[in-house]
Amino acid sequence: MTFAAGAAEYDRFMGRYSVPLAPLFVEFAHVGSGHPVLDVGCGPGALTGELVCRLGADSVWAIDPSENFVAAVRDRLPGVRVQRASAEQLPFEDGRFQAALAQLVVHYVADPVAALREMTRVTRPEGVVAACVWDYGGGRSPLSAFWKAAHQLDPDAGDESNVAGATLGDLAELLQAAGLQDIDKTALTIEVEHPSFEDWWEPFTFGIGRAGSYVAQRGSAQRDRLRDSCREMLPPAPFVVSASAWAARGHVRS
Repeated sequence: MTFAAGAAEYDRFMGRYSVPLAPLFVEFAHVGSGHPVLDVGCGPGALTGELVCRLGADSVWAIDPSENFVAAVRDRLPGVRVQRASAEQLPFEDGRFQAALAQLVVHYVADPVAALREMTRVTRPEGVVAACVWDYGGGRSPLSAFWKAAHQLDPDAGDESNVAGATLGDLAELLQAAGLQDIDKTALTIEVEHPSFEDWWEPFTFGIGRAGSYVAQRGSAQRDRLRDSCREMLPPAPFVVSASAWAARGHVRS
C-alpha cells in the first residue's frame, strides 16, 4: 500500500470524499476558535483547510509522514505550521494544543493506541482528541462498491474491513485505551455525485492505497473484468456515492 502519489492524484481518489467529510468531523469534535489545533496525518489538507477556514492559519498545526503531502499543505495553506512526522512520535511538547484531530488516519498507523496516546499527550487537560475512520466493516465506505465487485471476481481480495476503527465501537475502545474520558461516538455521512463512471473509476488506476495497489497488481484482462464488474455494480451516471465514517471524541483528563 502506498501514498507516494502526488496531492492532485490523491485529491481525485479519496480527497473527493474527505473534503465534504471534514466540516462534519470538525463540528462533531467541537473545535472552538482562538485555540491551537493539531491535524494529525493531514494528507494534502482536506481537514487542515477546513480548520483554517474556521480558526485561521495561525491556529492550525499539521503533520504527515509524506513529504509530498507536507509540501502540498505548505503550498495550499500558507501560514499553517506543517512538518513531516509520524502520529506515533509527535514533535510537540506536552499540552501544546486545545484539540488534536485525526481524520481517516488511525487505521493506517502501525500502533493506533500509541498514536492516540501521543495525541492525548500533546493536548491540554480537558482538551479534545477526536478521530474518524470510514465504515469499512459495515460496507458503507466510499470504496465499498469497488471491493464488492472485486470479491465477486476474487473472493480472497484483501480489503479494509478489518482495519482499526472500521466497525461500530472500535474507535471509542481505542480512545479509552489511550486514556481519554467522556468518550462520545457517532456516524458521519456524506454524498458525492459522479458525473460519469470514468470519473469514479480512473482514480483507482493511480495505485493509491489498498484498492489502488490491488488494481495495479492485476493483469490487463483482470483489470478490464474488474472495471466492467464495477460498472455493473453502480447505477447509471450521473450517480451519487453515499459514504459513512465512524467518529469518536474524548477529553484529556484534568
